[in-house]
Amino acid sequence: MKINDNRKIIAADVQMEGAKDVKMKILIGTDDGSQNIIMRHFIVAPGGNTPFHQHNYEHLVKVERNKGITVDENGKEYEIGTGQSVFVRPNEKHQFRNPFSEDFEFICIIPNPNK
Repeated sequence: MKINDNRKIIAADVQMEGAKDVKMKILIGTDDGSQNIIMRHFIVAPGGNTPFHQHNYEHLVKVERNKGITVDENGKEYEIGTGQSVFVRPNEKHQFRNPFSEDFEFICIIPNPNK
């Protein structure tokens, strides 16, 4: 068993093209011995966004703090907030944006894309 103190994990800037004012922490990953799944914590600053992108794996998103916007593959926007969850299918284009005044934080669980 491995227990991490998430407060001590440093959030790094997301460098993916199209990302703006987004930081990410890897809460549990391969460095912790997890070979199959990765748990990440995203912080989207006010005015920030993840890229409008897709990938060949599904992922689970749980809003941890405040609210933001998720955009589906057709460009339709949905306001989501603390206590809500989102399922993104494989190859479904999606984006998370923060037009609000406080950081938008969410947990994202994905399969290990390098497996």
